[in-house]
Amino acid sequence: MDVSAAIARAQDYLFSRFDPRGYWECELIVDSTVVSDFVLYYHWAGKPEKAQNAKCRAHILRRQLPDGGWPQFPGGPSELAATIKGYHALRLTGLDKNCPELLRARERALALGGIPKLHTFGKLYLAMCGLFPWRYCPLIPAEMMLLPTWAPFHIYKMSSWTRNLVVPLTVINHFKPVRVLPACPSLDELYPGGSQHGDWSLPRSPDLFTWRNLFLALDKLGRVLNHLPGDFLRRKGLLAAQNWMLARIGPGSDGMGAIFPGMLNTLIALDLLGLKDHPLFIKEERDFDGLVRGEDDDLRVAPCYSPVWDTAIIAQCLVDSGVPAADPRMKKTADWLLDREIKIKGDWAETVSFPEAAGWAFEFNNDFYPDVDDTFQVVLALRLLKASDEPRRAASLTRAMAWCRAFQCQEGGFAAFDRDLTTPWLEQVPFADHNAILDPPCSDITGRALETLAKMGYTRADPVVQRALAFVWRTQEADGSWFGRWGVNYIYGTSHVLRGLALIGEDMSQPRVLRARAWLESVQNADGGWGETCWTYHDDKTRGGGAPFFAVTPVGPSGELPKYGNLVGAQLAAPASGGTTHLSFGSPAVVPSAGRSPAPSTASQTAWALLGLLACAVPDSSLLSPDSSLKRPSIENGIAYLLREQQSDGSWHYPWFTGTGFPRIFYLKYTSYQWAWPLLALTWYKNLSEGKSLPG
Repeated sequence: MDVSAAIARAQDYLFSRFDPRGYWECELIVDSTVVSDFVLYYHWAGKPEKAQNAKCRAHILRRQLPDGGWPQFPGGPSELAATIKGYHALRLTGLDKNCPELLRARERALALGGIPKLHTFGKLYLAMCGLFPWRYCPLIPAEMMLLPTWAPFHIYKMSSWTRNLVVPLTVINHFKPVRVLPACPSLDELYPGGSQHGDWSLPRSPDLFTWRNLFLALDKLGRVLNHLPGDFLRRKGLLAAQNWMLARIGPGSDGMGAIFPGMLNTLIALDLLGLKDHPLFIKEERDFDGLVRGEDDDLRVAPCYSPVWDTAIIAQCLVDSGVPAADPRMKKTADWLLDREIKIKGDWAETVSFPEAAGWAFEFNNDFYPDVDDTFQVVLALRLLKASDEPRRAASLTRAMAWCRAFQCQEGGFAAFDRDLTTPWLEQVPFADHNAILDPPCSDITGRALETLAKMGYTRADPVVQRALAFVWRTQEADGSWFGRWGVNYIYGTSHVLRGLALIGEDMSQPRVLRARAWLESVQNADGGWGETCWTYHDDKTRGGGAPFFAVTPVGPSGELPKYGNLVGAQLAAPASGGTTHLSFGSPAVVPSAGRSPAPSTASQTAWALLGLLACAVPDSSLLSPDSSLKRPSIENGIAYLLREQQSDGSWHYPWFTGTGFPRIFYLKYTSYQWAWPLLALTWYKNLSEGKSLPG
């Protein structure tokens, strides 16, 4: 196995995608809902020509499953929200509701429960078009903007991404707009019984005394109070919401939270406030339009951009793999990252006390929302690089580590954007049915924290390290794995924790580590790789694999992948000699009752599994054979898989989603993962097989 040649090819490929300004920005691939919402916004805003109807229609139809619905991830089953959004968007783009595609979609949507079973945010968008009764939407009062931080509930008790959605929704909920769109004046056909006129109230819990029932009662009380004379608090709340939004879409921001859903809601709210001519509204819509990308034959809309994250991961992988820190491209990268350090105190300062602004965000410009995970990853890269101003780099690293340490949660782990946003009863708030109102600490970020702390010179005697170690041991699953909040899923979580444990100096021969190693080896596929689908968030009994929603069909003898846009929702099998390329989409009828089913191997998940296994090999010289090669079959077979699957240009490709937005709600594919993580795994293997220590 020529690992060195594979490393060199991977390095060359990554540099071929390098932006000469000093960064990498690799596309985020998502499901069809983002394009569906893009169409909805521009039709609702009275600008249907900006919806690019023909291209968006083609995008959505290309991703429709044979049963008529749309999935949340490739290979997954039809999902209600994606299906109703896809149906509505196709109607808006001019498709007749009696065409075969929409007849199938209608049947699937009704089988899944129809519009009444949608989550709250989906109902709100339909209500704005007169397609769902406003009286059955949960109340989101603007007065919540006036609640102090010492109150049991206030906007900073919610996760940052929920905050970006909900603050604009307080405005939308106040105005309760109804703009009936001529292209789709009714969706009665998506209601059981064929009419939106019914009782679509949110169901109560069967038990009498529950948080849900309390909040539903408060929701009814709030509706009564809304009709009382006097609106001083409401007007003050609306003004607070307006000012809050404008402050976060000004200079230093690529839109509200620099993410599609926050920008969408903010545009609607500012429109309702009569601010369509405001310079910041114009800027927000320009930022929103900037998310459109893709070729003419496959228009796509990004959920956001990820240059800081992509750049930090790729830079670490390149330098660890032997690219000199003095390489001019790496020096540009260091300077670019330093220029992205955030200099203002954002939302995090409401709950975390830290004397200076610090940290990095995920996107190009998002000053109010630096996050812990990105900052740890930037530190892992910057510590390896050389900058034009070395004292500045050193000061930035010191400041970043102090900032991150201030975010350690009471449980000992680290969350993404905030600290200790773990109030469980908030998940019962009626408008919080999107499964993402909290930002709890998680094992994968805590594993990265341990790796970063170790590489920055902290030891196991450090109190932050001790508490982080206690957290990861406490969150280990009985089978030895760890849950992955931000990557799919248990392979991601287990890999990150094992790397952190090894680098911080834990005994990697202790039984609980070996249990994790045994779990990784138990879920290895027959082809030597590893794969895990997003379905593992829906049924944890499938961890390490996934439910087989897809059918396998052969592809052409060349084995070349078509453009990714033609693959969403499809499975590709191994090449069959003489065959032709076919895409096979799944049926939700095939669902295992229990147990793990194999999922297609991917380069990134194989790399994560290998990094976890190699981390276990670090202190155990018995794993190294006399000829300096790692002799565990799982490792050898995993490396062979990566070498076999590497393309001639040095890259790896697969259509599957291995990134997580919100479990059970929204998933995505980081295209950078399929190119960077295999490089790091091959590098670790090469170093250990040559008797060297791990990089860094």
